Amino acid sequence: MSIIIKLLTKYGYIYVQGLGGTLWLSVVTVGIASILGTLVSILKMSRIKIFQFIVNVYIDIIRGTPLLLQIYFFWLILPKMMPIRMSDTTCIVVALIVNSTAYVAEIVRAGIQAVDLGQREAAMSLGMSHRNMMIRIILPQAIKNILPAIGNEFIAILKETSMASIFFVMELTTAYKTVQNATYKYIPSLLISGVIYFTLTFTLTRLLGIFERKLKSNDR
Repeated sequence: MSIIIKLLTKYGYIYVQGLGGTLWLSVVTVGIASILGTLVSILKMSRIKIFQFIVNVYIDIIRGTPLLLQIYFFWLILPKMMPIRMSDTTCIVVALIVNSTAYVAEIVRAGIQAVDLGQREAAMSLGMSHRNMMIRIILPQAIKNILPAIGNEFIAILKETSMASIFFVMELTTAYKTVQNATYKYIPSLLISGVIYFTLTFTLTRLLGIFERKLKSNDR
């Protein structure tokens, strides 16, 4: 225990930086993926076959391959494709967003399909266009359905950002590696990162549970 206290006293700022990096990566990833995922889900449910085909292929590829493989792909490909210099952090963020967007798209699609069919029929009987129906009636109700699932996606991304440590992008696992390399205290430095991860996910999971129960009670 004394070793852990000494590590926190001397290298606590590194863990704070790592925590900030983890939260930043997670918020940016899920925030952008929520917007893109909504657009992708709408394209998947459209009547245009080519859009359906492209989206289905994209989702199947993302869900059928490991995230680490996707990170390596974007890390290798993006710097060669883009006319500007792409940092490792940018490549990792893009990979995380592309991965999360596929999962969010399925979450949004399920949320939209969970809206009572009678709502659609009523909107159509009033002569509303499909676009107005989605914006004014379907999406507002779907958002309420998908918020808990988006919260779970955020928690999942929170843990998956640890893969950024492979490229030494600053987050909690990178913080562990930094302290470990400086002190050779492998287990104590690892335990500190582990406790921070657990505290984050445990707290967010409990808060998400409270939020879900509140939503259900409001529906009664």
